[in-house]
Amino acid sequence: MPNERTVQKLALQGGMKAVTKIEGKGQPKIGREEFMAVAARFGLPQETLDRINSVIRDEDFGAGPFMANYYSGLKETANDAFAKVGRKIFGVKYALPISSGTAALHAAFVAAGVGPGKEVICSAIGFYATAAAVVMAKGIPVFCDVDESLHMDPTKIEALINKRTVCICPTHVMGSVAKMDAIMKVARKHKLTVVEDCAQSCGGKVKGKYVGTWGDLGIFSISAYKIVGGGEGGMVVTNDQRMYEAAINLAEGGGLWRPSRFAEERYPGELFVGTNYRMSELEAAMDAVQLKKMPALVKRFHNVKMRILKQLKTYREIRPQTLNDPDGEIGYTLRFFPESFELGEKIVAALNAEGVGCGMRGPKAPPDWHIYHDMFPLVLRQGGPLDDCPFGCPRYLKAGGKVEYKRGQCPVADDLFDRNISVGLNQWFNAADCKHVAQAITKVLDAYCTPDPKGKPWL
Repeated sequence: MPNERTVQKLALQGGMKAVTKIEGKGQPKIGREEFMAVAARFGLPQETLDRINSVIRDEDFGAGPFMANYYSGLKETANDAFAKVGRKIFGVKYALPISSGTAALHAAFVAAGVGPGKEVICSAIGFYATAAAVVMAKGIPVFCDVDESLHMDPTKIEALINKRTVCICPTHVMGSVAKMDAIMKVARKHKLTVVEDCAQSCGGKVKGKYVGTWGDLGIFSISAYKIVGGGEGGMVVTNDQRMYEAAINLAEGGGLWRPSRFAEERYPGELFVGTNYRMSELEAAMDAVQLKKMPALVKRFHNVKMRILKQLKTYREIRPQTLNDPDGEIGYTLRFFPESFELGEKIVAALNAEGVGCGMRGPKAPPDWHIYHDMFPLVLRQGGPLDDCPFGCPRYLKAGGKVEYKRGQCPVADDLFDRNISVGLNQWFNAADCKHVAQAITKVLDAYCTPDPKGKPWL
């Protein structure tokens, strides 16, 4: 019949497939041009770039690499490799690659139970990101003064502890380490969680144990701004499974990391709203290599500083920075405190003239977000543009919370931060370089200070 419909047998029923092949062939999403863009970013000369381009011009990139952690098709992604290096080097059960040190802090504080109405004790010296991440977690930072190590003074912590305190966050500043044994003793006595901020001291140790592994959680900034890292990256380490899962939950959108990513929660409190702090595969690939280099890099810096310090004399007008653990010191800076700003300015000018780069902030220095009273987004107590949470949070106010930030609250930090002379060191200094730097420091201090065998020792 002319109107009768002809129905072909479906492939499911043994019929012919409608589509047997795709003839169109496209280009990889990420291919030769992107590869060359990375090579160019390394600063290679054009002649070298042209040679690389000629070698890979005929290379078949297929569909191109997938530069994210999931769905890559690889047995081990770069993120997996980075995490594995972190677990091995630091000797921890869990290591979370993350987009930055600040993201690592945010994730760690959430995992530590920081939230509305809760306080975190932070060091008065250390970058603003630490306190900012407390606020991002809806907690309140409270600052503890430092001692001559420029680190949190363990003897001043207990006075800051109250019913709102949930966490202590010591910052290991500028290549040195905090007195972790004493800090942990206070924390355990009061049953407080400890988050170690190791952003500035990746590779430092206390009593032979890496910083970041003393506390419940440790965070690192693996970035171009630090001695380890090439771009923007970070890591959270812990031995606590629940804390790890809470940290990755915040960083992975609220549960996307799980074996069945969209499933209901497996235990009470597992799931909560998270964000995206994932690290790209390109960054992870570089940082996995960078972190492997860390132990050797730290050893070079350490040896340079120790060589120089062992050659220095003591003086009546000079107090060297206290090293809480000289053996665990990284050592990319050498610091000491002149008895006055006037003396400090003379020493700085003379050392620079001798070829030793150094500096001192001085009494009229501009604001710096490494000291608590200059952290203006925090000083203003504004949690966000539309509200005053967490500072005006009813939970915090009802619990008796009231906080303000102003110069004078941490007098030792106020004094030493502006008065310390900082000498930058280079990991590639050889023995002769160290000798010359030590001689220059001695030459200048001899000219302006009084040698004193009973002065505070450098080591």
